[in-house]
Amino acid sequence: MTIVPADDAIDAARAWRAAGHGVALATVVQTWGSAPRRVGSQLAVRDDGVFAGSVSGGCVEGDVITEALDLMGAGGHRRLDYGVADATAWNVGLACGGRIAIVLQAIDDRWFPPALLDRLADARLTGESLTLSTDFQSGLTTEGHIGDFVHRYPPPLRLAIVGAVHIAQALVPMARLIGYAPLIVDPRGLFGGGARFAGVDIDVDWPDDALARWRPNAASAVVALTHDPKLDDVALAAALRSDAFYIAALGSRKNHAARRGRLADLGFAPADLDRIHGPAGLDIGAENPAEIALAIVAQMTAAWRGKL
Repeated sequence: MTIVPADDAIDAARAWRAAGHGVALATVVQTWGSAPRRVGSQLAVRDDGVFAGSVSGGCVEGDVITEALDLMGAGGHRRLDYGVADATAWNVGLACGGRIAIVLQAIDDRWFPPALLDRLADARLTGESLTLSTDFQSGLTTEGHIGDFVHRYPPPLRLAIVGAVHIAQALVPMARLIGYAPLIVDPRGLFGGGARFAGVDIDVDWPDDALARWRPNAASAVVALTHDPKLDDVALAAALRSDAFYIAALGSRKNHAARRGRLADLGFAPADLDRIHGPAGLDIGAENPAEIALAIVAQMTAAWRGKL
């Protein structure tokens, strides 16, 4: 049995279908107690046992894969329920004490239409949300908000970092680990050159032009790190005119107050300026670039999860 490195069940399912494989999709539709994975978590299983994603962090994956392989032979859909069951808690159960319900579907026009995989891919490319609904009785998933289980797929997370500085060197890999696609914006030539940001998309245009092309949406974060108002202010102004869910800038509270004044002169209201987290990051006593990057990632995560 092979584990696919990526934790994106939808992308894997689409690629496997395109290659001619049978695929089943498992989705967590309900949780109780300290369940290890959130509602909506998914696991794709290929007809040879290869899988991608997770529905329990490893507790019940083996049984779900066995059920999926059986389902692909018979077709259809089924519901699977798991929880602590004394003697079976370490076999097919959740030792953490929670319970989960999973809907397992064959990727097929009668259950989970393959066309929905393409719709999801298109939505991610265009930065739009897509909502799918599943009817438990029929087992059919369709696009829309009406059904027993409604699952919203947000657009992919993106992060624009203004300033190819030391903090950005730590921030990029941290952001990637939790699912962000990073872009660095810095017109100052040498800052983004060499091996410092190998493999990272770098836009060397001015931040307002770069962000106009990048088009921040509701799944986008913008962090200004240069300490230079000529760069940071125009980036923040562009971000404030967008639906970006997280906007932040480095600098002391005194510097941030001055920044607010400059942006107010551009016509931004106090409520707009309150969207900017400054100084950037949660107050964890961070001192070095890696710790500051950690504080920013933590605050960005809290904003995305609605905890700020």
